[in-house]
Amino acid sequence: MYPEPEYSQMKVAAVVCFYIVAALVMIFVNKAVLNRTPDLPFEVPALDRSTAFKMLPFLLVGFTGLVFNTLCLANVDSSFFQIARGLLLPFTILISSLFTRVVPRLSLVISALIVTSGFFVGVAPSFMAYYWKSIANADSTPLLALLYGLISCIVLSLHAVLSKVLTSSLKHVSVVALCYWGNLGMSIFLIPLVIFNGELVVLQRRWASPEDEWTTFVVGSAITGIFGFLLGIANVLSIKVTSPISHMFSAAAKSVIQMLLGAMFFGDVVTAFRIGAITLITGGTMFYTWSQGHMPQQKTAPKSQDVNLEEQREPLLGQEPNEKSGDVEEGRKERRQHN
Repeated sequence: MYPEPEYSQMKVAAVVCFYIVAALVMIFVNKAVLNRTPDLPFEVPALDRSTAFKMLPFLLVGFTGLVFNTLCLANVDSSFFQIARGLLLPFTILISSLFTRVVPRLSLVISALIVTSGFFVGVAPSFMAYYWKSIANADSTPLLALLYGLISCIVLSLHAVLSKVLTSSLKHVSVVALCYWGNLGMSIFLIPLVIFNGELVVLQRRWASPEDEWTTFVVGSAITGIFGFLLGIANVLSIKVTSPISHMFSAAAKSVIQMLLGAMFFGDVVTAFRIGAITLITGGTMFYTWSQGHMPQQKTAPKSQDVNLEEQREPLLGQEPNEKSGDVEEGRKERRQHN
């Protein structure tokens, strides 16, 4: 069970905005790079951290989530990935409740259901079209992708909860250090995948081709590297300052902004289903924010203080403190006279 330190509303809002901005910049610059180099299977490493051997399980959880997340995206429509993202929030609530042994509030459950239904509404047409097409072709890939997405949801939800536990227990380690070592550890885990996936061969072929333009790839990779590191810090800060559940609601709000920016800069089609998704996700997130702001404040217990028990002794029944001290002084005088 992780402790819940109190932070000011201004600090919480600043951290959430930092997370959303860093995530959006990384996503859209990454998309611009991949649009110019679609045949290069380049994957940005997941943003995790490690400082000691005891954090190795945490890194392995993040790496496992990355693998199944990639498998979900590998050979299916992106709508399957959106369904997996929609399930992140309920799984995070479930795992967080198991860790803290606290039953979630009704308002939290309602907010999560609204946001999750928004993700499902947004991808319903493309998902059903792709699914029935696969059934007609006797293709089992969508079902396998759904299984991968379900596993990735469980693992990434566990990873978010573990982030809260680690940031609460490792207060002597800075967030920047955690992200730095986490990136390094994740990069080491990815080296075998880069080799066996054939990325080195593709990179060598493109390097030898005089027709390839490397400016977009190099500059874009540098920008995504910087903002990717900032995104890692933002993720950790968002979970540390708020909670894994609040972080997932922030991610849902970020997805709405991502839809709107995608329509503005990349010409993504905004259908009636997507408008419905934006409405539901925004409404659920606003309801969660409102319910959090109207939660009854828990009174903090006063800090324990060292007291002198001799000075805090209660006076005798029916006797004032000055009377008691006077009797003691008279007893001392009588003993001295007797001696």
